[in-house]
Amino acid sequence: MDKKAKVLFILHLPPPVHGASMMGQLVRDSKMINDSFEADYINLSIAKNLNEIEKYGIQKFFRLLRLQGKVLTALLKKKYDVCYITLTVSGPSFYKDLLIVILLKLFRCNIVYHFHNKGVEDASRLAINRALFRFTFRNTKSVLLSKYLYPDVQRYVDEKDVYYCPNGIPVNPFKKDQKPAHDAEGKCRLLFFSNMMMQKGAYVLLDACKLLKYKDVQFECHFVGAWSDISEKEFNDEIIKNDLQQYVFAHGGKYGAEKGEFFYNSDIFIFPTYYHNETFGLVNLEAMQFSLPVISTTEGGIPEVVSDGVTGFLVPQRNVTALARKIETLINDSALRHKMGEEGKKKYYTYFTIEKFEECLTDILKDVWSLKS
Repeated sequence: MDKKAKVLFILHLPPPVHGASMMGQLVRDSKMINDSFEADYINLSIAKNLNEIEKYGIQKFFRLLRLQGKVLTALLKKKYDVCYITLTVSGPSFYKDLLIVILLKLFRCNIVYHFHNKGVEDASRLAINRALFRFTFRNTKSVLLSKYLYPDVQRYVDEKDVYYCPNGIPVNPFKKDQKPAHDAEGKCRLLFFSNMMMQKGAYVLLDACKLLKYKDVQFECHFVGAWSDISEKEFNDEIIKNDLQQYVFAHGGKYGAEKGEFFYNSDIFIFPTYYHNETFGLVNLEAMQFSLPVISTTEGGIPEVVSDGVTGFLVPQRNVTALARKIETLINDSALRHKMGEEGKKKYYTYFTIEKFEECLTDILKDVWSLKS
């Protein structure tokens, strides 16, 4: 039997549910990865819900101590061939993760970072961060989700030390034989599916809905996602204030079969994010599985996922008028919706399945191991 590399995976796992933790769960559950390596897993997250992210208190301090203890214990028990960590590079979380990096470097680990966030370039405005990044990236490898993300780290990382591995997701098991017909009024169904955060663009879409209503466009828009820095009361108050009760509906977080039902019953998917740490937009892939045209922004690696004018549209961030215009274009052209949706589904199956992600990450980790062997 061929020798398997010993890999320590230090990654984010839910809760809370977000892109990095979803991908961490997929890695931990991957049969291909677990068959390919002698793998151990440690949860890097010390937040229990979305509102705890980037906030610190005594409970999180003790969770951090426990996390450091777990990493130290693992390193004392076994000599790993590769140490994989989904490092956060912005905000207070960087300094938390840096403590783990210091441990790995003290043990002379073969480190590979897998980034589900960005912010190195912005954080480099501070001299102390520039010094810390030089330390962090020295003699390491990095995995990025897209070539569009390399400029964020290029000051510290030579591209020969970078691997590219687009995210992939499993096929949603939700299946029905036929898409539902429109209601008698012929309303087009719009869907926003993300945590209800300002920077995910929820209010940008709500403002676009106001413009569409003013132009007497027939539609209904469903907002689905866990409440975060936007509260349920605050959002519903905005709906009432703008007399959008017949157009806009907020549902809170939905999962499993309920989640599939929303994608299945929609005509257009809209994700107008301007979140500064957005790297890929996994939710766009979920929409593409269901043959939905996607309207999103050029944030992070999203242009790798959404082909502008082919599988949907990319609009400038926080540009309500441009967003409303593209939504109206798709509402008025069912043939274009269908064509873009089919192109998106084809692109998902060609590039972004979970199997392709697993194969890519497995090959990367084997290459990182071989370079140090």
